[in-house]
Amino acid sequence: LSLARLSSMSIMSRALSSSARTFRAVLCTKLVPPPPFTAESFTVQTLPSLKPAKDEVLIQVKAAAVNFPDILIVQGKYQFKPDPPFSPGAEVAGVVLEVGEDVKGVKPNDSVLGSIAWGGYAEQACVPSNRLMPVPPGMGFAEASSLLMAYGTAYHALVDRGGLKAGEQLLVLGASGGVGLAAVQIGKALGARVTAAASTDEKLALCKENGADALVNYSGKDPKELRALFKEAGGKKGFDVTYDPVGGAYSEAAIRNAAWNGRHLVIGFAAGDIPQVPLNLALLKGCSIVGVFWGQFSMLEPRKNASNLTTLAKWYAEGLIKPTVTATYPLERAWEAMNDMVERKVTGKVVLSPEAGTSKL
Repeated sequence: LSLARLSSMSIMSRALSSSARTFRAVLCTKLVPPPPFTAESFTVQTLPSLKPAKDEVLIQVKAAAVNFPDILIVQGKYQFKPDPPFSPGAEVAGVVLEVGEDVKGVKPNDSVLGSIAWGGYAEQACVPSNRLMPVPPGMGFAEASSLLMAYGTAYHALVDRGGLKAGEQLLVLGASGGVGLAAVQIGKALGARVTAAASTDEKLALCKENGADALVNYSGKDPKELRALFKEAGGKKGFDVTYDPVGGAYSEAAIRNAAWNGRHLVIGFAAGDIPQVPLNLALLKGCSIVGVFWGQFSMLEPRKNASNLTTLAKWYAEGLIKPTVTATYPLERAWEAMNDMVERKVTGKVVLSPEAGTSKL
């Protein structure tokens, strides 16, 4: 795949063949140990400007979202494994600087958002033209950088994989994070009754502000207590769909409270443990355990993904969804932003802004 990225290949060949302009980038010069990260885990270096390939667009990055895969990729634990040095970051928004000779429909100074495998924690990024879209009217760059992965994943999960229907019950685990809040908002847009589960009352208050109908605080609960909490929240029927970016003990507790013909959507494992779920539960509950990998879907089914993103842009214009950015950091503090995500200190989305200082809501 011709995914432009700040890897050893692009730094050595692409940058050196470009003009004299420079840009700054957060570099992972070697794979790092598990978090907490420190200021020494990464470096911010000045590099020669990138040059887009024929099918790519060079953008000046105004904002780059911080996502859980970024934490994994710098440790060599993600599906994509670039060789150091490379820059993490898969979601960017900014202004077009230059387009490749085969690119149509995009021109310099356009405001765009896009996704790449890595390379987003920088002032410049090359993005394949088929993985770009215009920034929706009225949306700022921080919000725009937070749209694709969280909302693309949530929409693909709930609509394409989960078939969520109006009137059904949706349980969202890790509901106060970026992908969780996206699922809460999209669930409500689809007409579902949404139960948000998170670890503090403060996080749940944010879920309520974003439309959740019911709230579950699962902080400090053992597996038996988790099952009881979800049973109370789901009622006699149970949950038609569970959106699970957390994993760990929370997954089995949720599956035990699935409705007949329920769908348990596997998004990720933010809790750190990949659950070992007894498969007899799927038999007894008549439920499905469904994998969701938006990144692969977006590459293998680009037309369907583009249609989904068009719907999301429309919903944004209608006020049905709105990315919640609660913290921004400069490039020099990327390590801190990543730690805050790992330690679940932030709600909503965390964003790096090359032009800004640190701010938290």
